[in-house]
Amino acid sequence: MSQPAQLQLLAVYFGAIVGLVALMIGLSYVLGQRHCAPATVQPYESGMLPVDDAHLRFPAQFYLVAMFFVVFDLEVVFIYAWAIAAREVGWAGYLEMLVFVVILLAALVYLWRVGALDWAPQRRSRRKSSSAERMSG
Repeated sequence: MSQPAQLQLLAVYFGAIVGLVALMIGLSYVLGQRHCAPATVQPYESGMLPVDDAHLRFPAQFYLVAMFFVVFDLEVVFIYAWAIAAREVGWAGYLEMLVFVVILLAALVYLWRVGALDWAPQRRSRRKSSSAERMSG
């Protein structure tokens, strides 16, 4: 099959997908229920009644955990790829992976030491104040 024919098929496929999505959205708009009770516009919180404004700031720990997950999840991907090719890469590949894991473990230890993994700021501040008191007195 020639390249223009393949591009035409790709364009038809893309058009069919866009058309199908538009059809589903349009049908849900036309056939969907329309009622505006106060309970239907409130956010659903697992059956619990909302008690405060929905626009709250999340603590930074949630975002830090997400970033840590991405970083250490990529570590698993690289280690898995290395494990597949471990016999072909030999000792040089083993040493490279060892350096990679040591760097990531050092990063994890650093995060642990600075308190980035500590979710209790009270304990962290108490630890700092108690260590400052021990140093001064």
